Amino acid sequence: MKAGQKDIFYITGTSKEQLEKSPFLERLTKKNYEVIFFTDPVDEYLMQYLMDYEDKKFQNVSKEGLKLGKDSKDKELKESFKELNKWWKSALANENIDDVKISNRLADTPCVVVTSKYGWSANMERIMQSQTLSDSSKQAYMRGKRVLEINPRHPIIKELRERVVKDPEDESVKQTARLIYQTALMESGFILNDPKDFASKIYSSVKSSLNISPDATVEEEDDVEEVEMESSTNEAESLSNTEDAPTDDADTEPSAVKDEL
Repeated sequence: MKAGQKDIFYITGTSKEQLEKSPFLERLTKKNYEVIFFTDPVDEYLMQYLMDYEDKKFQNVSKEGLKLGKDSKDKELKESFKELNKWWKSALANENIDDVKISNRLADTPCVVVTSKYGWSANMERIMQSQTLSDSSKQAYMRGKRVLEINPRHPIIKELRERVVKDPEDESVKQTARLIYQTALMESGFILNDPKDFASKIYSSVKSSLNISPDATVEEEDDVEEVEMESSTNEAESLSNTEDAPTDDADTEPSAVKDEL
């Protein structure tokens, strides 16, 4: 462990390659802190009971309460994003979001979704959902609450704050905020409840970037060709049946042979 690193940091996931790209590691990587990668499903169960090692506490970097030395977030910065945090939490009223806060773990990513300290991690949720006989009521209890942590230095977050100040009731801004949240949810390792809705929002965004009218519809398919093909198929089948049908000669030939015998 690097000098000044007080806790043993770790993160859980499906593979080393996936964890190396995790947004939860951005500030830790810049500080050259050591982080343990747990990629075996049994590690999730183990870390629920293993709290410390040689007086060093374990700390999951994907959960809330991450401490990286002294808190560098000044009061003025927190105050300047107070209204955005409040507005964003309201915009996500239908989601399982407990709070929106400024993050101390991000460097290049706009935002991430972290879980409560004693709840399941995103990886644990995935493991439990894949079990055939999983208890849905227990899952709802152990999922815990989610917190959206934002990067106040990121241009997307700064621009969103300016848009909210201008018009907090702008529906397009609310739609953008929900899309950013769903993207962060997926990047943080969670499974989207409604992938279809997420895909629909992405396609709407693509339409806007390509200057396509949001009212533009899919061109209707021409069914004439299909009708013609079906008619041709029926004709071919009819012709085939005619060719396969026995002729009169074929019918009489066996009888003639029989009479001769």
